[in-house]
Amino acid sequence: MDVCAHITVHGVVQGVGFRYFAYREAQSYKLKGYVRNNTDGSVESEVEGQKPYVEAYIGALHRGSSYSHVTGINIKWKKYENKYKSFYIS
Repeated sequence: MDVCAHITVHGVVQGVGFRYFAYREAQSYKLKGYVRNNTDGSVESEVEGQKPYVEAYIGALHRGSSYSHVTGINIKWKKYENKYKSFYIS
């Protein structure tokens, strides 16, 4: 089953390679969507794909990259719309 998740990651997640880490994880699970920095210091990502892979991606974001320190994640499940052609860093 395909799903969509909008994810906001809080903590030390900017300036530590977190977006590139998220990109690599999304590529490994063949997910589509984006990842970008927010002005409040958080990182936002929206992904579409098969539910087990989206859940694995969320788990990877929770662990974070080697230099990041994730303090929390907010997830909003959305209706799958197939609106992304690839995964990109914004």
